[in-house]
Amino acid sequence: MNVTFKSGLPAEQTQGYLNYNPTLKYSKDGDTYTVTSVTAQGKKEVSFKSGVAFDETVAGVKVNTTYTVDGDTITQIQKSDDGVLTITRTFSGNEMVVTLKTNKWDGVATRYYKA
Repeated sequence: MNVTFKSGLPAEQTQGYLNYNPTLKYSKDGDTYTVTSVTAQGKKEVSFKSGVAFDETVAGVKVNTTYTVDGDTITQIQKSDDGVLTITRTFSGNEMVVTLKTNKWDGVATRYYKA
């Protein structure tokens, strides 16, 4: 079962998430991290400090986002009026494992990436 179906997203948004296959780059400058995502739709950069919440718009929805960096793991928590989404990215060598959890169901979605 996929997290986009259970979250109540419209079918076109669900398909967009399933087809999402970005090129990602993570960088650090002092205590600021930047995630650069490149897709067929364009390039997006998000800069953050570990543990510091900020507001952003994701897929047309206003969310409050907090990233926490702990060793080889980046945890992103997005809170909106519609619920809470937790995205955990764990890095090991040239691999990244991404898990998604939401308060709307008790499952976990996992995606694997390799450089």
